[in-house]
Amino acid sequence: MAQQNIYDNEIFFEGYKKIRDNEVNANNLFEIPALFSMMPDLTGKTVLDLGCGFGEHCKRFVESGAKKVVGVDISEKMLEVAKLENSDDKIIYLNMPMEDISHLQEKFDIVISSLAFHYVEDFEGVIRNVYEMLEEKGVFIFSQENPLCTCHSGGNRWTRDENGNKIHLNLAYYGVEGERESVWFVDNVKKYHRIFSTIVNALIEAGFTIEKMIEPLPTEELLEKYPDYNELLHKPDFLLVKVRK
Repeated sequence: MAQQNIYDNEIFFEGYKKIRDNEVNANNLFEIPALFSMMPDLTGKTVLDLGCGFGEHCKRFVESGAKKVVGVDISEKMLEVAKLENSDDKIIYLNMPMEDISHLQEKFDIVISSLAFHYVEDFEGVIRNVYEMLEEKGVFIFSQENPLCTCHSGGNRWTRDENGNKIHLNLAYYGVEGERESVWFVDNVKKYHRIFSTIVNALIEAGFTIEKMIEPLPTEELLEKYPDYNELLHKPDFLLVKVRK
């Protein structure tokens, strides 16, 4: 089955890049700090980054002492930017879907994936491959859209008061797993919804020990500065998981 490669769609790519170029976004404020708070010491370590995108994390891993980083992404457009803006002698960028990583036939100390797994249909298969590719005691850290987000399948996500303020989240069909289509810059962006227990059990069944989970929430200081993020108190945007082989 052909994997979705939405990031090579010109309209999607430009829209996404515009968001990431804006310093104030949910990734920078919540997901990235949480991801790096889980990171072990990278000194002398080998790192595999699944869905590496523009390669900013790969560059940061090298700056944190990693001796070798392999960044894998299905999008040629993203990797063009990565090679231009975040290249280094210690980084190798590979254009491949993460479902094919077993072809690398290589072991890593740490595997990272930032906000890519909600695009992957065969989550269990990728998890098993990651387990096989990790050294003993190796660490796997990933973030994805929170299952409270991935379950959304159309209609209004929020109930609002007469002033348009969000009162609560409209949650429906959380227990129905599988493909969802959403509109994000373009129509028919495919994501895959899995409930929390499916995610956790897939990791356990692959052989991992779960060490930490984070659903980042805004602090009072952050809400004073950016009150719109109050909506995260109803529904965290992200789920981050750290496991060990």
